[in-house]
Formats: sequence, structure tokens, C-alpha cells
Amino acid sequence: MSGTSLDGIDAVLADFAPGPRPCVLVAATHIEFPSELRRELLALQASGHDEIVRAARAQNALADLYAHALRSVCAAGGAAAHDVVAAGVHGQTVRHRPHEGWTLQLNNPARVAEKAYMTVVADFRARDIAAGGQGAPLVPAFHAAMFGDANRHRVIANLGGIANVTNLPPRGAVSGFDTGPGNVLLDAWHARHRGAPLDAGGAFAASGREDAKLLAAFLSEPYFAAPPPKSTGRDLFNIDWLDRALSAARWNGRSEDVQATLAALTARSLSEAVRMNCAGAQEVLVCGGGAKNADLMRRVAVELPGMKVATTDSVGVAGDHVEALAFAWLAREAVAGRPGNLPAVTGASGPRVLGAVHPR
Repeated sequence: MSGTSLDGIDAVLADFAPGPRPCVLVAATHIEFPSELRRELLALQASGHDEIVRAARAQNALADLYAHALRSVCAAGGAAAHDVVAAGVHGQTVRHRPHEGWTLQLNNPARVAEKAYMTVVADFRARDIAAGGQGAPLVPAFHAAMFGDANRHRVIANLGGIANVTNLPPRGAVSGFDTGPGNVLLDAWHARHRGAPLDAGGAFAASGREDAKLLAAFLSEPYFAAPPPKSTGRDLFNIDWLDRALSAARWNGRSEDVQATLAALTARSLSEAVRMNCAGAQEVLVCGGGAKNADLMRRVAVELPGMKVATTDSVGVAGDHVEALAFAWLAREAVAGRPGNLPAVTGASGPRVLGAVHPR
């Protein structure tokens, strides 16, 4: 998995042997993007010169890194390529426009299959969108299988570049949707003003003071009030969106106060989504990069008084591994010919088998 934050590739080796959980983590690795590739992937989020050729070259570079990540995680887990039934390779989202009937993930799964000598499952989102869905989020079905509890009402909150929630009541239907920005705006503002791609631990945000009027201006974005099913990405929440919002608010304050207010935006929009759509929830388990952000975790806990807020590590699944495990699970479902989407989450007209299979 390589997500909206563009921090690199998370690869896991998962064992689906029968047991109390749907899968067990055997090994994991993280491969950072070379700085030049990261810059190009970020640039390809918007239209530009010769972007078709640039995208083709970038996806080949990505495919080579995906293959390297797969070989590396197999080595870490003591497995050979021929031991792997299939690898789920999501690709790098550069556009997500389900309202127009399409989404685009840069990938070259045939090249990955060739170089890693593994069966590769890719292009997970397209079938759901073809069936009238959002194509996202796709992780709630896995969340239900991995974290569902017959005696406890849980919410799984993924704080990646974009944030999403999965509602897991002990009885009743699973639901979920993208709540808005997770780390994407925090990372962009921090990169502009501190020169580093992320605000480690939320230190920059913690040094500022959130501004109530500015937060209200951010929250006036119509996406937050739209009912689910819904999904979003960098097409909407990007540095240009932030600059327009700051200009409209006539902001002339400190950069650290903007960072604090962006952290408040992520925490408030996520928490409001939980309050409005997950009535009766007892605990929120957080995964993704935001789970490492102490300031952001504190803000979410403050927004949800009386509710347990912890990371998925507290139930034995490291937050860094959840999304990669989800796409291993989705690959398994595709190979088995089982649907991987939840129509109640994505809005698709029915269950669909997700992903195209590229044999080794």
C-alpha cells in the first residue's frame, strides 16, 4: 500500500490460515519513496506538461519499488516468491473523481508480477465505481473481519492522508466513509513552513493555538455536511484549497496557529462523523500515520469525552500495518471470487469482486 501521504510503501506478509482472526502478520517492511519520485507523484496530482508520459514513467518506477518491497518482505518473513498465493498492490492514487465515474491509481501490475514473480491483484476500485459506488473506502470490510466484536461497539478510524471511519456495531450493518483530511493538509503546511514532509508527533501544531473563526471557515467546506456514502482525496483537500480558505478568511496570523487549526479540523471532522453516524460507539481505535501523532490523538480524545480512544496496537494490530493487511485480504477475496466491497459503504448497486488478477 502507498497512500495519500506519499511517504512510501508499506508491505506486509500475511498468513490466512484458520484461526481466531482472519489473518496473522508474518513480516512487514516500509520502503520510502526516493525524493525525486515523491516530487513527481505529488506534481502528478494536478494537470501539467506532458503528464501522460510522466505518469507512465512514474508508474514503472513505482512498479519496480513495489516489486522490491514484495521481495523484501518475503525475505523478512522467510518466504519464497512461489510461496505467495497473491500480492494485493493498490497503486498510487493521483485522481479520485467517483462523481465523474472514474478513479486513477498509477501502477503497472504486469511489471510487478514479472519482477516479483508473484500473482498480483490490482485495480481494486474500478469495479465498485462501475457499479455506481464511490470506490472508497474499501477497508471497512476488512475492519469488520479483523476488529468486529460481538460484545463491543467499535469505530475504526484510519488517519492517513485522508481520514475515514468504519462503524462496527455488535449487531447491525457495517458502515463507513471518508470524513475529510487526515494528515494531507498538516503535511503540506508543515512542508511549506518547516521544510520537512510531516509534523513529527504534532510538535508544530502543539506550539500554536487553534483559531475558532478559522476553524469555522475550514468547516464550511460543503464536503463535511454531505451525507455518506462519500469519499475524497487530494482532488479536493490540497494546498490550493487551504490557500483559498486562508485568503477568504483574510488570515494574517502565525503559521503555527494555522497548523494547530488544521489539527483541530482533522480531529473535529472525524469526531463529528463519529457522533453523527456511530451512535452508541464505546471506543475508537486509530490506525494510519496519524496514530503516531500525539497531538492529534490528544485532540481526538478531547473531542470524544467518555469514549475510549486508543490505537489498533492496543488490540494487537500495529496501526502502520492495517491498510496493507486490508489489501492483502482484498487480494485473497478476489482470488477466491468473493466480493470485497460493502455497498452500504460505497454506494455501489451490489456486492462485487474487486481487482484484476495478473498471474505470476
